[in-house]
Amino acid sequence: MSRREVVGRYKGSVLGLAWSFFNPVFMLTVYTFVFSEIFKSRWAGGDESKTQFAVLLFVGMIVQGLFAEVLNRAPSLIVYNVNYVKKVVFPIEILPIVAMGAALFHSLISMSVLLIAFVLFNGYLHWTAVFIPLVLLPLIVLIIGFAWMLASLGVFLRDVGQTITIITTVLMFLSPVFYPVSAVPEKFRVWIMANPLTFIIEQSREVLIWGRLPDWTGLSIYMVAAVLVAWAGFAWFQKTKKGFADVL
Repeated sequence: MSRREVVGRYKGSVLGLAWSFFNPVFMLTVYTFVFSEIFKSRWAGGDESKTQFAVLLFVGMIVQGLFAEVLNRAPSLIVYNVNYVKKVVFPIEILPIVAMGAALFHSLISMSVLLIAFVLFNGYLHWTAVFIPLVLLPLIVLIIGFAWMLASLGVFLRDVGQTITIITTVLMFLSPVFYPVSAVPEKFRVWIMANPLTFIIEQSREVLIWGRLPDWTGLSIYMVAAVLVAWAGFAWFQKTKKGFADVL
């Protein structure tokens, strides 16, 4: 189902699946130009090249994009798949996982673009990049938990879809996508660190860009919290799904 969703998204277009490659490259180019040339943004130290700034920016964009793509779609997953709700034998709780599978495909394409660009710009690739799946795993679990909650709420409260789009947009600017955490004033830093994207973005940069080992303790704590959220989301979905057919 994830494969069908990915293929169906570009069905009928001339470039087809190539759009999944060109979209992140285009956005990366625009954001890099705006923040490095117009806003004159610089990372900690301020002496990195534009290519280094580009890959730092791209890491944050990939993580935030994975988060936003699934959660923005979650409120409409059940509403747009009414036929599955009416089929008792169909496990509708897999719909958020299908959306996650499609989002991971696009993230994989973007990650491949990032790694190729890093090698071209620097001539090498840090061996610690092999840890990126483990870094992203807790976030994936957390997103699926949120997606179950939002998919259920979206059936009963149609405003959820509009609200979550605003929230994911706000979180993009309240995450260290375009700036390092060190650039945030101390009095606001606690709010940035409370953002679920911040830790994963920072750890992704550690293993991909800086060549350092991830914070295993932090990832373990994050994973425990993510599993609890996923369990709560699944329990809520199972409790409320009996009313989907009546509402729809």
